[in-house]
Amino acid sequence: MLPVLWLESADTDLDDITSYIARFDIDAAERLWKRLRACVLPLSEHPYLYPPSDRVPGLREIVAHPNYIILYRVTASSIEIVSIVHARRQFPR
Repeated sequence: MLPVLWLESADTDLDDITSYIARFDIDAAERLWKRLRACVLPLSEHPYLYPPSDRVPGLREIVAHPNYIILYRVTASSIEIVSIVHARRQFPR
């Protein structure tokens, strides 16, 4: 079982996304926050659950919501949540 670590970049992405949505609908922001966090929970036991990214070499992608993709990497000692991007955005950034 590997620990799941949220990199500062991913934490910032999550805060930015939910803060923006909260300006219009705080309940929707809270639901999205919970959904995005819940998507990574199985990773500690199943790090290869989601497919490799065809856009960012070395990372894997979780389509956590139709609009949001979580990018992560598996290392020998942990799973690193790298970034959360809007599905319409061109990435990597």
